[in-house]
Amino acid sequence: MNVDGVILINKPMGITSHDVVGKIRKLYGTRKVGHTGTLDPLATGVMAVLIGRATKAADFVLAEDKAYVAGLRLGLRTDTLDITGNIVASSENIPSENEVLACIEKFQGKIMQTPPMYSALKVDGQKLCDLARKGIEVERHAREVEIFSINANKVSEREYTLRVACSKGTYIRTLCDDIGASLGCGGVMSSLQRTASGTFRLDACHTLEEIEALSLEERWSLVEPTETLFADLPRVQLPDFFAKLASSGNEIYQKKIKTKYNTGEYVGLYKENGVFFAVGQVKEYEAGSAIKPVKQFLL
Repeated sequence: MNVDGVILINKPMGITSHDVVGKIRKLYGTRKVGHTGTLDPLATGVMAVLIGRATKAADFVLAEDKAYVAGLRLGLRTDTLDITGNIVASSENIPSENEVLACIEKFQGKIMQTPPMYSALKVDGQKLCDLARKGIEVERHAREVEIFSINANKVSEREYTLRVACSKGTYIRTLCDDIGASLGCGGVMSSLQRTASGTFRLDACHTLEEIEALSLEERWSLVEPTETLFADLPRVQLPDFFAKLASSGNEIYQKKIKTKYNTGEYVGLYKENGVFFAVGQVKEYEAGSAIKPVKQFLL
């Protein structure tokens, strides 16, 4: 059976995202599998795994907003910025609950973050985490991310639970470290669960054990169509003539199909029979505004 699409995995603690991809390859009997954003071995939760031609969508899915529930432990700093690392500093001077909550609240909005060395981000073709394991630290440039919302609950004097909705590229371990630095006592990420990635939610995810217990046919029934990845995009259904042009990579002028999407906007392109085949982007040409296919998903 050869099916393209996305399967939502509730990643367990203790394995890498690459390990999950390897398991899905074996369970579905295909090499063409990819994921949509690395989760550390410590982390659990939503992981969208792409199969077949759906792997072409990785760049789009990586750009989506995320939501997390994280543990923040105060009074520690580690080299990895999480509880698994080597302790580099500690403090017994833990601020009051009111001080902690007031500090955390200040991180809502647009902030600057420096990516951690222990991350999958690549510099000159090498993953930062691979360099970090060799004891090499390289310069990283701070970049803007956005914390849409952040709420905290006290668990104990040193432990807080954070609920964070954020933009792509946000590192929760860095957020915990920055909060700890702002409080003056240090802070590390003690746990992490991704509860949402774009439109995907944790309650729609499957465990690896659940999938393993199924027959191959039943496993494929869990795979969502590729267009599920673009459920939040406007849907443009093209007559056969224009669908054939778009399938060949040609731009489709909006005045001819009577649409009025804004320049730069992405849309999902569908054939007259309702079959999804591409993602298009609105661009300006000398002859006017047109939708240009930027990623094809059918042969």
